[in-house]
Amino acid sequence: MARYTGPVCKICRREGTKLFLKGDRCTTKCTLDTRRGSKAPGQHGATSRKQKEYGIHLREKQKVRRYYGVLERQFVNYFEKAARSKGMTGENLLIMLERRLDNVVYRMGLGTSRSEARQLVLHGHIMVNGKKADIPSMLLRAGDEVSVTERFKNSKKFLGTKKIVGEKEHTTPGLLDNFRSATVPKWLVTDKEKVTGKLISLPARDDIDFDINERLIVEFYSK
Repeated sequence: MARYTGPVCKICRREGTKLFLKGDRCTTKCTLDTRRGSKAPGQHGATSRKQKEYGIHLREKQKVRRYYGVLERQFVNYFEKAARSKGMTGENLLIMLERRLDNVVYRMGLGTSRSEARQLVLHGHIMVNGKKADIPSMLLRAGDEVSVTERFKNSKKFLGTKKIVGEKEHTTPGLLDNFRSATVPKWLVTDKEKVTGKLISLPARDDIDFDINERLIVEFYSK
């Protein structure tokens, strides 16, 4: 299955919640806040149907998978690995998803959305422990340090741009501004001057503030 490239607002409408797939635009201009957004997409989106047990479990799984931006096969692999690990399977799954490199880059504020953070990784702008890392699904460990390449630090994408429009100066903020204003989770510390981030510990279940019921996902795959 290929990665979805259509309108991401449809995904949020289908799941009935904000997945923040467009970054800051999801807080200022979101389809879910309109009358149209209250309905699921498609011809029968306005039809109210009582969800069966399978549908409830499926929607929760799809919501989490789309929130982190992983494909179905990847998600299944994460679940199987979580089931083999010690502890609660659902918590292990969520912690594993939080440890993904693209998610850590996003949490640092180096991307306004996870898709943008994933693009930075794929384009070779991100380093882990001083070495270039271009695999978004790379799982980080406590003590790993994430930074950006010197070349990217000097780019317009990172620094932002200024141009004169008429008689006014128009400023487009770069990712550096987003990085410096970002609020990071407690398992991650950032250096605003060096533009680095370090995992001081592994994420815990309580650190994930998104509304997720992992028990429904475990039950979905247990059937």
